Amino acid sequence: MSDASSMPTPMVSSPQLLSTGSEPFHDQKLYKSAVGTLQYITITRPDLSYAVSKVSQFMHSPLLSHWKAVKQILRYIQGTKDYGIVIHKCNDFRLYYFSDLDWAADIEDRRSVSGYCIFLGTNLLSWSCRKQPTVSRSSTEAEFRSMVECEAELVWIKGLLAELQIPLSKFPMIFCDNLSTVMLTHNTVFHNRTKHFQLDVQSIREKIQSHSLQVVHIPGTEQIADILTKPLILRVVDVCASWVIFSFNFS
Repeated sequence: MSDASSMPTPMVSSPQLLSTGSEPFHDQKLYKSAVGTLQYITITRPDLSYAVSKVSQFMHSPLLSHWKAVKQILRYIQGTKDYGIVIHKCNDFRLYYFSDLDWAADIEDRRSVSGYCIFLGTNLLSWSCRKQPTVSRSSTEAEFRSMVECEAELVWIKGLLAELQIPLSKFPMIFCDNLSTVMLTHNTVFHNRTKHFQLDVQSIREKIQSHSLQVVHIPGTEQIADILTKPLILRVVDVCASWVIFSFNFS
């Protein structure tokens, strides 16, 4: 693949990868080795998280279409080898969380894909892209489940910063583009339709009432975590290059 031409995106937006509809790939060992290597690359490349997560779901029985998707990721890396995460010196010791999801994204099991990214000031600390373990009956329910995952990571990072004796200037903020979810976090009355995820709602509300967390609505066009829940398109790749995916520069 070192001589292959580069691709502008790591994955096509359609058609979706399925467990059927193509011939079995002849070398499962090669597929698992390639995907396993890509999983290590995502440690410094959040723009690859969704694509690698998707091809990782077919490790047990890869098809030829899955292998073609892996090769596209490799060709994308071929043209973006100098991309990485820039660490800036900053005085803003506040945690910013961006939480997003793609509701019922998997057309085979209808589970949602959730993703979040966490910033300390202007520096990216952590990110995640994963398929939720259960089916959500509404986008609000799925959004709350994604937000609770983000909040759990918040507790761990706050504990780590406390051990490093790094005080936070203000309490953390979670940016969410689902207006119903944001309104529900501030509404003290439970609705009948929230009974099946009341624990998630109550967990977030307790953090807000104790002034240890703030949930803020953000337009979908400004949702950074969007790149972790669906395939990148050319416009989004350009946006990525403007906020996190740069040439390595630690000066």
